[in-house]
Amino acid sequence: MSTVETKSSSVFQRVLFTFIALLFVTICALGTKIAFSGEPQLFAGTRPDNLGVHAGELAPCPKTPNCVSSQSQDTAHQIAPLTYNSTDQEAMARLKTVLQSFRRTKAIAQNENYIYSEFTIPVVGFVDDVEFLLDKDAKVINVRSASRLGEGDLGVNRRRIETIRTKFNASSVVDASD
Repeated sequence: MSTVETKSSSVFQRVLFTFIALLFVTICALGTKIAFSGEPQLFAGTRPDNLGVHAGELAPCPKTPNCVSSQSQDTAHQIAPLTYNSTDQEAMARLKTVLQSFRRTKAIAQNENYIYSEFTIPVVGFVDDVEFLLDKDAKVINVRSASRLGEGDLGVNRRRIETIRTKFNASSVVDASD
């Protein structure tokens, strides 16, 4: 190999290395900005327009396996509602306190018998829509948690509701001992 070819190859390698290093630094900087910005994330998706209470019920889950609902009739999406023994107002206040204990959770809509919050998954920023509907007669709070994007959720929505249930029930034990 001639010295011209060697020098050319060496220059190309240095340029390529510099380009890859700059690309890596740019990706790291962008990732850090996204992770710590508090802004909507890369995969937030669009807020669904079918949420809320319609004919006394929450929206049904889509056919995809990334949603759970206590009002669903199929076992893949079915999850138990939250139950309570206190007054309706105490139960909703307790639920609001539980929801406020989660990081990256934003309250979107609330009234005396309905709560809608967005939960954002760290770093990539997937947003899940989580709703609660009080059923005064049954003394339950129906739940629905659904991912906006993707086909599956690796069980995130189900685990979230079970974590909320655990915190909700634990806070009712504390309330009962006052």
